[in-house]
Amino acid sequence: MTTAVTGENAAQRRTALRALLAKPLLTAGADDETLRLVRRHVADLREWLAAETGWRLVVDTDSARLFKTAGNGDDGTHPARDGKGRPAFGRRRYVLACLALSVLERADAQITLGRLAEGVLVAAGEPELAEAGIEFTLSRRDQRSDLVAVVRLLLGLGVLERVAGDEDAYLTATGDVLYDVRRRVLAVLLTGGRGPSTVEKSGHVDRLAELTSEPVPDTDDLRNRALRHRVTRRLLDDPVVYYDELTDDERGYLVGQRHAITRRIEQATGLVAEMRAEGIAMVDPDDELTDVRMPEQRTDGHVTLLVAEYLARRARNGEPVALDRLRTHVRVMAREHETYWRRGVTEPGADAELLAVALDKLRALRLVADVPGEPPAVIARPAIARYAVQAPTIRTGPADRSTRKAHPK
Repeated sequence: MTTAVTGENAAQRRTALRALLAKPLLTAGADDETLRLVRRHVADLREWLAAETGWRLVVDTDSARLFKTAGNGDDGTHPARDGKGRPAFGRRRYVLACLALSVLERADAQITLGRLAEGVLVAAGEPELAEAGIEFTLSRRDQRSDLVAVVRLLLGLGVLERVAGDEDAYLTATGDVLYDVRRRVLAVLLTGGRGPSTVEKSGHVDRLAELTSEPVPDTDDLRNRALRHRVTRRLLDDPVVYYDELTDDERGYLVGQRHAITRRIEQATGLVAEMRAEGIAMVDPDDELTDVRMPEQRTDGHVTLLVAEYLARRARNGEPVALDRLRTHVRVMAREHETYWRRGVTEPGADAELLAVALDKLRALRLVADVPGEPPAVIARPAIARYAVQAPTIRTGPADRSTRKAHPK
């Protein structure tokens, strides 16, 4: 009985940790069952996260917040979206999100979308934003749409809870929306190691680095602990961790400790380590801990797979492939698969749109990287080799003859 209970507890802890990795902010109402599971095992989860990643876990009656620190601060391949399949957030939406949070911080327990928009409009009038080229008015539908996208993101995060009304009515100027402001959730939304108002440096990259900076360790034990945290974060967050993208000390530590580190991750999360000469990927057999899936069905998924296969054939030589060359390949594939793909794939300019979607996904999965310079080009990364197509193998036996079709590695 004791063994069964221990095994059940381990499985529950694994489920709770996987839920936090997939969704670092769990809220009451939307995630009640998972939240109960996290509360039940919060002590063990905090202990493992503190030892292996250095991430904090804060749990209260309304939420469970995993304060993650990105292992790679300059990765822009996983932008915010206000729902699956929605356009990625751009610069203006991110600015509006920050302004909306500042308005909500001072708001009453309830607020309407119209009142929120007015507050954002006032905040957007600051001279510093105007000098940075940020403009926001309520007169244009596209800008109102940007604000609605921000609100829907906050609804998904649990910061706002809709009481009455609909955002589409606001867009068409036929109605308004009333929200409850969930202050406990709002208070744990920011995940930086310090308050944004204390950051003194200028420039986006420098400010972000200062916002997420951590104390510099001054002993060998603390340095090794910091290295373990950094490489474990990368293994948990990145689809692939390539050795050539790590610092010398990170690479040396990971090469020497890779079996111990990946074993601890496997036991805690159920991920499976795939170790190659070029790096390590933690693979999820259940295909749950990712926001980008491949392969996928439908047109965009098929295009991405075909582009990956095309690039995989060139991965061994390490040769850059110009985007114009890829566009030509996509045009050929569009004519070949026109019957099965969505309408308009052979129209002028459609190849560029299809290729852009495919490359965004391949970048996010760390399967390609951009090559600086002209003409624009990408280079296939080693992990893309799994999408290379092998030649058919004909097997002849004494009693039967079978053919194995070409398949991804």
